[in-house]
Amino acid sequence: MEKLSPSALTEIDTIVAKHRNQPGPVIEMLHEVQNSLGYIPFEAMEKIAEAAGTSPAQVYGVVTFYAQFTTQPKGKHVINVCLGTACYVNGSQKLADLLAEKTGAGINETSRDGLFSLDATRCLGACGLAPVCIIDGKVYGNALVSGNAIRRIEEIRAQEADHG
Repeated sequence: MEKLSPSALTEIDTIVAKHRNQPGPVIEMLHEVQNSLGYIPFEAMEKIAEAAGTSPAQVYGVVTFYAQFTTQPKGKHVINVCLGTACYVNGSQKLADLLAEKTGAGINETSRDGLFSLDATRCLGACGLAPVCIIDGKVYGNALVSGNAIRRIEEIRAQEADHG
């Protein structure tokens, strides 16, 4: 298990302290930890469980039940590619393969350089724009034909090369 930095532990403690002794804070605390750290480490689940008066196993059950929570660190840039029916029949698997090739991240994995996470999802609610992906919160529709998502990946790579 990866050891958390002192600043990450402090952030977790701050979030937990804010919600201590409030009814039903588990999901809200999990969201805050994930928004802050990018994922939910086991240490956070233990602290949340203690603050909520429940077991770490129950908190872990919540984390693993909801698909939006992750226990693995994500890349700096998160890509969600829709593999739902409308997107799939319009080429989303090919889009996913292209994104994997351009980012170096397999489906539901993070690239070795930590720059990209590529996650498969079912329906992003933009079926009329199929195939669709989301890069850092922005929707890219008709992504296979337009090439807009691939261009965005190339822009990110260029920006990172300039800054890092």
